[in-house]
Amino acid sequence: MIRDARVLQDDHLPREIVHRHSEMSQLAGALEPVVDGDKPQHAVLTGPSGAGKTCIARATLDRLEEQVLDVHTAHVDCWLHTSDFRVLYKLLESVGTTYDIHRTTPLDELLLRLEEIDKPYLVVLDEADQLEDPGLLRQLYAIPRVTMVLIANRERDLFDPLDSRLQSRLRSSEHVAFDKYSHGELVAILSDRVEWGLAQDVVTDDQLDRMATAACGNARDAIGILRTAARRAERDGATELRTADIEAAIPEARTELRQKSLDRLSSHQLAVYEVLRSGGELMPKEIYSRYEDRVDEPRSKRTIRTYLRKLEQYNLVESEGRGPSRRYEIVTK
Repeated sequence: MIRDARVLQDDHLPREIVHRHSEMSQLAGALEPVVDGDKPQHAVLTGPSGAGKTCIARATLDRLEEQVLDVHTAHVDCWLHTSDFRVLYKLLESVGTTYDIHRTTPLDELLLRLEEIDKPYLVVLDEADQLEDPGLLRQLYAIPRVTMVLIANRERDLFDPLDSRLQSRLRSSEHVAFDKYSHGELVAILSDRVEWGLAQDVVTDDQLDRMATAACGNARDAIGILRTAARRAERDGATELRTADIEAAIPEARTELRQKSLDRLSSHQLAVYEVLRSGGELMPKEIYSRYEDRVDEPRSKRTIRTYLRKLEQYNLVESEGRGPSRRYEIVTK
């Protein structure tokens, strides 16, 4: 049944990007001056999880690389690489200059090496609001040949920790806002994955409709449900997707995606999650008090509020109420 398992991965770049043409055109417009040797414009991509931000950023850079030989590009996941050293190392690794870099190498030297790059460097910093030191963005902004594409769920989570001067500069950059996918758009995305990843006539339109409904506008969830259902059917030797495969895949795919998100959490984020897992429904002040008892060198209350928003955006926790009386608990279904 599965012809190409790669197509069923949510990080697979499809042959054609569907239903994000205006967003891709807007980002390309900001970066395309590099084709003529001019300075590209920094860009900020915001929107909910699974709305296509990473896909569009990667696809846009790939197409620019096809047009321009003298350009470097890089994609750094700042949720996995949160420290200044790790981000700078990944950026230098993309241009092949890390053979003599060690953890004791001063950050100033890493920045100097980036300044010495003699080609335009287009850099995607995914989950940029997860950086331990947001001041790194100011240092990268100051490097003339570096152009940043910053990705975050919410603009305020990215901008609030920055100094006012950098906030002002980034607010004047190209801002591409992403909404959740509509039901019909998710069906089209799934249809494309089915065409290239599965055998012919193994999925019905009604089944695609059911998977899109369950995904609630999140393409990552929709693709995960399709992948899990196809695996179940193939494991059983079925020649087509069955309703039972899809209904079983919906909670299984959510659990799998939730575990992937948990695996990406920093030690402090995981400590906040564990507080909720062991404590049930809690208010922010209760969460912070218990978090303080679990860790050395606890982060600030403001940072913990940011963590809670991030956990909620990735469907790891849910909340009710507003302000200090808001109550959080982990998502279990």
